[in-house]
Amino acid sequence: MTNKVPLVVIVGGGFGGLAAAKALRHAPVNVLLIDRSNHHVFQPLLYQVATSVLAPSQIAAPLRGLLADQENTSVMLGNVTCIDSAARYVSVGAGDKKAMQVAYDYLVLATGATHSYFGHDEFAHFAPGLKSLADAETLRNHILTAFENAETEEDPERRKALMTFVLVGAGPTGVEMASAIAVMVQTTLRKNFRRIDPKSAHIILVDMGKRPLGTFAESLSEAARLHLLELGVDVRLEKPVQAIDAEGAVVGDERIASKTVIWTAGVAPSPAGKWLNADVDRAGRVRIRQDLTVQDHPEIFVIGDTASLDQDGRPLPGVAQVAMQQGRYVAKSIFRQVTKRAPLPPFRYFDKGNLAVVGKNFAVLQSGRVMMSGFFAWLVWALIHIQFLAESSLRFSVFFQWVWTYLSAERGDRLIIEQREKR
Repeated sequence: MTNKVPLVVIVGGGFGGLAAAKALRHAPVNVLLIDRSNHHVFQPLLYQVATSVLAPSQIAAPLRGLLADQENTSVMLGNVTCIDSAARYVSVGAGDKKAMQVAYDYLVLATGATHSYFGHDEFAHFAPGLKSLADAETLRNHILTAFENAETEEDPERRKALMTFVLVGAGPTGVEMASAIAVMVQTTLRKNFRRIDPKSAHIILVDMGKRPLGTFAESLSEAARLHLLELGVDVRLEKPVQAIDAEGAVVGDERIASKTVIWTAGVAPSPAGKWLNADVDRAGRVRIRQDLTVQDHPEIFVIGDTASLDQDGRPLPGVAQVAMQQGRYVAKSIFRQVTKRAPLPPFRYFDKGNLAVVGKNFAVLQSGRVMMSGFFAWLVWALIHIQFLAESSLRFSVFFQWVWTYLSAERGDRLIIEQREKR
């Protein structure tokens, strides 16, 4: 490094990358945040966009707006395609430039994860996942269109397939999505159609595991399962998905006719491990040291879903809180290095607990020895999620939308918006 102001390049504007950028606000460095999207999205509420509770603009904010007051920080809309760790630059596709070289003094990789189909990539075309605003809007269009098509369908078997929804994976996303669809058909949609009864929709939640929400205590998993059943969700556990195609899915030995299969089963990390030619775990996440750096590269930090780090003998979970705490740690570490101060102690994640909502008025909460389910846990879930939205305007917007939906059963965005071919 020379005497010039060090440049910190952050790849990824998710929870970890944005936390790192904000924490470097007063550091004697320049910061460049690179992301393929121009916005930060609050991923835990994507399912509410997909089920028409919220509009996309209520859970996302432009990165440039979020960082506008940070004079040492700039944003680039681009796609990182490779990293030369020896020469210390990243290769970025931005606009017409396909391989622009951006040099760095420090590099923070917070590139997140995408859907994992566990070796069955052929499922992807028929079973979309939920990781971005585009995914959520596509699913919203598809779910609403399914009911519209069922209203005009004359064949009973095809109508049944249109009103059958299969969700593969009973983790938090699958449970929240299945319960949200169940609430939607029982409240908002129930009086909107004349030839079909939306309440007759068949919502099937499938998982290979023995219980839903497997990362929660067994008692909370059972509470969630029972509430799903009360909502009318068909929970099928210890059932492998053998095939998925345009006509539905094969679950165990049974073929389920369905025009809507949603993948909520797993994630795969970004190709950062290949970019760095670094040691990775079985899932492909980069194995990092206790200070969140890559072996032999103290100037490269990897955080969030892209990183693999054990704490107390167990890998850290791929949740937003881990990424945010790691982002802030990285910023402090870089600040100390630049200002020639003593290094930080090893990173340690402080677990604030797990939350998952199961429809209206019900959630499960686990924090240390505290475990609860029901209405109070649902209130805690709502307050925490509002708190972590990126902007105050979003917090007000989501709060009032939730109150309106709660009282009236009306949803914020039930529009089917698709490009039409020009005639």
